[in-house]
Amino acid sequence: MGSDENLPRYRLLTGVDDAAFCERVSAALDLGYELHGGPALTWNGATGYVAQAVVWHKDGPTPAKPRPGA
Repeated sequence: MGSDENLPRYRLLTGVDDAAFCERVSAALDLGYELHGGPALTWNGATGYVAQAVVWHKDGPTPAKPRPGA
């Protein structure tokens, strides 16, 4: 089990389907997370919302949580 100072082993990233969401997924991959399954998408008639699960498969602890303001 990780500490409260580390990110969880499983993360479900969600948000509006835009470049910022893609950057969040890319940042998780850059940290060493791997995609888990395909993305999910829903549409409310005006905005698309997406979700992508990522998992930490490496031995050892997950990366530290970002510090506020860092």
